[in-house]
Amino acid sequence: MSLKYQSREIITKAICGKGRKFSTVTHTVTPPHKPSSILGAWIINHQYEAVAAGDGIEVIGTYDINIWYSYDKNSQTEVAKETVSYVDNVPLNYLDSRHRPSTVEVTAEATQEPSTVEASVTGDGRVSIRVEREFAVELVAETKLNVLVVPGNAEDKEYDFGSDSEDYEDLDPDLLDDEL
Repeated sequence: MSLKYQSREIITKAICGKGRKFSTVTHTVTPPHKPSSILGAWIINHQYEAVAAGDGIEVIGTYDINIWYSYDKNSQTEVAKETVSYVDNVPLNYLDSRHRPSTVEVTAEATQEPSTVEASVTGDGRVSIRVEREFAVELVAETKLNVLVVPGNAEDKEYDFGSDSEDYEDLDPDLLDDEL
């Protein structure tokens, strides 16, 4: 007996593109007083959004750089604050070209929030800050899937997926993830 299979197209929403980008940037801040030394540098108030852009996803954001420094021969301290804007173009290393462009939704997740790696006083009284950040992005859209349809009632069929219960005897239950 030969079975005839039919093919069906299913339209579903799926992740059709993914990408990741790590970047290191250097910012220069000019404090109101000439710094003697840097006592601390940190980044706060990070905000961003993702926008589809050509073959990638743009992450557009801002953050505040705070620099605690001493001046006047290390006799006084102050905190200098500057808001920085950025645009990171994250390329998609995977993209399903069969997605419907009119249904695209994009998301970005900061896998590494912007953080100060190094801060130093330059010769002209400015502060140079090196910042690292990383984003993972996804493009979700409607796409078509082709599936094979077996004629008849699925309850009448017996399927063997080639798995025996013996396959799981060697598993250590302590190593299993409880969140599954």
